[in-house]
Amino acid sequence: MEDGELICAPESGDRLAYDILLFCHHPSRETYFIMLRAGIVGLPNVGKSTLFNAIVGNAKAQAANFPFCTIEPNVGIVAVPDDRLQILADIASSKDIVPARVEFVDIAGLVKGASKGEGLGNQFLSNIREVDAIVHVVRCFDDDDIIHVAGAVDPKSDIEVINLELVLADLAQAEKRLERSKKESRVKKEATAETDALEKVIAAMLLGNPVRSVELNEEELLAIKTMGFMTQKPIIYATNVSDADLATGNDYVEQVRKLATAEGAQVVVISAQVESELVELPEADRLEFLESLGVTEGGLRSLVRATYDLLGLQTYFTVGPQETRAWTITKGMLAPQAAGVIHSDFEKGFIRAETVSYKDLVEYRSMNAAKEKGLVRSEGKVYVVQEGDVMLFLHS
Repeated sequence: MEDGELICAPESGDRLAYDILLFCHHPSRETYFIMLRAGIVGLPNVGKSTLFNAIVGNAKAQAANFPFCTIEPNVGIVAVPDDRLQILADIASSKDIVPARVEFVDIAGLVKGASKGEGLGNQFLSNIREVDAIVHVVRCFDDDDIIHVAGAVDPKSDIEVINLELVLADLAQAEKRLERSKKESRVKKEATAETDALEKVIAAMLLGNPVRSVELNEEELLAIKTMGFMTQKPIIYATNVSDADLATGNDYVEQVRKLATAEGAQVVVISAQVESELVELPEADRLEFLESLGVTEGGLRSLVRATYDLLGLQTYFTVGPQETRAWTITKGMLAPQAAGVIHSDFEKGFIRAETVSYKDLVEYRSMNAAKEKGLVRSEGKVYVVQEGDVMLFLHS
């Protein structure tokens, strides 16, 4: 095989490795993926649907100047921005590039009393329970032409309304579950951890604090994992600003930053209107448009990356003439588990993983050259996969 023809190519005569590589890319084979599912929430008229439309690059979600313009949750699959993919694909002359993906769910606006069913609250809260992470869009712009449900822009108050409704809904669920858990713990020892965890989170929620603020041990976390508490989910505050404030933010954004710091949340500054305009521009004109606003990168790109990182996910690559692909795994995952993300058989029959770092492969421009420098490693079952590893799995 010619040098540079196939990145992570098997050695000559290594038929097993070659079969595996073909198996990876066979369209009829069953594959498994880890995909983050993020729910976009907030009060009505804060820019959620406009942002969602920009994220998915189309106009499937209706954006209008009135509450509850989105009734059923809209879903969009978004590529995680990663400039490394094109570089690897160029080295390997790959036909296709397959990035990692995030699924965004546009959930209709919540209002005060949602936990008691106000504004179709019960339906919308159930949508939030199904996501892995929450993107809380907060209005941080003034515009007399766009109605604010509370009559005035107040990020702190807006955040408190949403967070309180989520806490109240979780509290009701936890209290109901605790009654059954106490009964079960009398006859099932394993139910004790659940009871202990529920008592801790209920005490916190009665003070208005989210479940994620409670220190729980591993056994307690596992005990309540399936309950899907909304306030246990990690959160990003997406501060929606006008185009004039995209580069520097404003006083509203600083209010949000202060709240986020106190609860260990992330903040991304974004302009939903700017992002919606970017979607309409040719790719070549987008950077020039952003630079005219004083930024080099749109808030959308930052949001997608931040959301992808929120659950402690990372990327490894498989690279070849057919495709260069980014695979999503959780940080700390061992090589066999990472192989299982491609296909369960890879994990079951794992032998080893031929591995090179992205940096080394790009520096030497081919697998053979990297091997000559001793940079291609044969990793076994206890290897912890690193961010940016380029891998070829061998299995029985």
